[in-house]
Amino acid sequence: MCGIVGYIGPRSPLPILVEGLKKLEYRGYDSAGVALIGGKGLNTERAAGKMVNLEEKLALKKLEGDYGLGHTRWATHGRPTEENAHPHTDCGGDIVVVHNGIIENYVELKSALEKKGHKFRTETDTEVVAHLLEDEGSDLPSAMRSVCGKLKGIFALAVASLRDRGKIVVARMGPPIVIGVGDKENFVASDIPAILQHTRNIIYLEDGEIAVIKAEEIGITDFAGEPRTRLPQRIAWDPIQAEKAGYKHFMQKEIFEQPRALRDTLVGRISIETGSVHLEELAPLSRELKETGSLNFVACGTSLHASLCGKFLVENLARIPCSVDYASEFRYREPVIDPRDIFVFVSQSGETADTLAAQREARIRGAKTLAICNAVGSMLTREADGTVYTHAGPEIGVASTKAFTTQLTAIALLACHLGELKGTLPQEERKEFLSALQQLPKLAEKALRLEKQVEKIAKNYSKYNNFLYLGRGVHYPIALEGALKLKEISYIHAEGYPAGEMKHGPIALIDGNLPVVALAMKDHVYDKVVSNLEEVKARDGKVISITQAKDERLERTSDWIMEVPATLPLLQAILTIIPLQLLAYHIAVLRGCDVDQPRNLAKSVTVE
Repeated sequence: MCGIVGYIGPRSPLPILVEGLKKLEYRGYDSAGVALIGGKGLNTERAAGKMVNLEEKLALKKLEGDYGLGHTRWATHGRPTEENAHPHTDCGGDIVVVHNGIIENYVELKSALEKKGHKFRTETDTEVVAHLLEDEGSDLPSAMRSVCGKLKGIFALAVASLRDRGKIVVARMGPPIVIGVGDKENFVASDIPAILQHTRNIIYLEDGEIAVIKAEEIGITDFAGEPRTRLPQRIAWDPIQAEKAGYKHFMQKEIFEQPRALRDTLVGRISIETGSVHLEELAPLSRELKETGSLNFVACGTSLHASLCGKFLVENLARIPCSVDYASEFRYREPVIDPRDIFVFVSQSGETADTLAAQREARIRGAKTLAICNAVGSMLTREADGTVYTHAGPEIGVASTKAFTTQLTAIALLACHLGELKGTLPQEERKEFLSALQQLPKLAEKALRLEKQVEKIAKNYSKYNNFLYLGRGVHYPIALEGALKLKEISYIHAEGYPAGEMKHGPIALIDGNLPVVALAMKDHVYDKVVSNLEEVKARDGKVISITQAKDERLERTSDWIMEVPATLPLLQAILTIIPLQLLAYHIAVLRGCDVDQPRNLAKSVTVE
């Protein structure tokens, strides 16, 4: 979950590396460092903590070099100290390494190297790579191929050497690596935003590949040295999309970008006149989708909550059974897979380690796989049989917001498409559903107008240390997601629960110190939810309700009521989550938390 950036070309490398690292800091902020290679040798600077600490040190020291590497760290092996910060070097200080991932066999490798006389200076697993390269001779690409064959685990590596100058060598086995192709200059990074202001021409490195990057040349081989051909892809994102654009935090900006993101995800995909969904990306799977007897979602975190909502959409519209699995558990439970089943893997980044491993397990067992993803060209999409892309644009805040609502929108499109393929959703019902989908961006704009009210609620409840979120049906996953948002960025303990299950345990927690956030939607279970809230009020609980239209019963049982625009019951969740995102955001701001970079978290979880 660390961030890597590299540059080789005619420009001064340090400003490019520093700016790139600032855009990758969401991937880890335990420490940061840079290394420059030039006529005066290898020069490094590292600092514990966030990028600002490294910038302060660099301001006091003139670091020179012709090309270089940078790294921002999310600690796995070794404490988050300056000593353990990347880049790491070998015994002679000739080779420099930055790494994202985990070397599972580093203890054995380190022991063998120490017996040969190598001296280690850090607690990290990464340092073994520098020492292994030191033993492999001066040709850096050959050395990298040999070393990669000795490593177990997952890794994205970028290395440079004084013994083989004028090149950066990168390798991938798991975590992402992208190469930016410029004019007589080239770039490398863990993620596109780090280099997007310099080039939109991107090469995605595949697992088991090594790239040798020079200023005017890029060569790719597999670990055995066999050449690979890869053409750059053109990225359509505007660099300004990755900036804050006047908002205080990226998370706030991304919450308010949701109407645009929803429009972009829908555009060109629906025909209300015919009641059809156009998902050309799924054409290779048309027969399998039509014949499948079940759909199986697999995801992590926020994407799992989108998948839980997706279960309601698919089962209602396509009338086929649907399951939802945690990706981190999927391959360890010996899943029973029918080759006729379709597995849907949902991920914002397309590089989540658990989700990728689960996808590979499903493929090994003969299943067809479908990806729902925001990142074009990511590993998840490259290995899937078909993909429905969301069009959220770059999401920098660690707590996912617009990625979630666009995932829900993409799943809604998929469910309607399945209903059409299977003949379970009549044309008139499809027209009604797609018309409601088309209205969501405007309704999301209205939902965002709740911010002032949300700020007032946040001021009243920001000092509480526990919250309970309740919902039923498709809004139970929204209760889970609302609770997740609050705990992620405010560090408040929050729990999402099915409202009907409250009597089976959580009711014991309710008193005057437990705010309860209730999703009291005007649907077929509204009366039951309000009855649950009456039980909360009878025990002095504080109730914050979200509904489409308040009434006397809800006013009697609620301390605060937020009204969101109404849409079809199956689509209501896309609007209901918005005030919960805003509530988490404003409570976190009032508590002085780091909203965009909450402690211990990283945006893309590329290690198990």
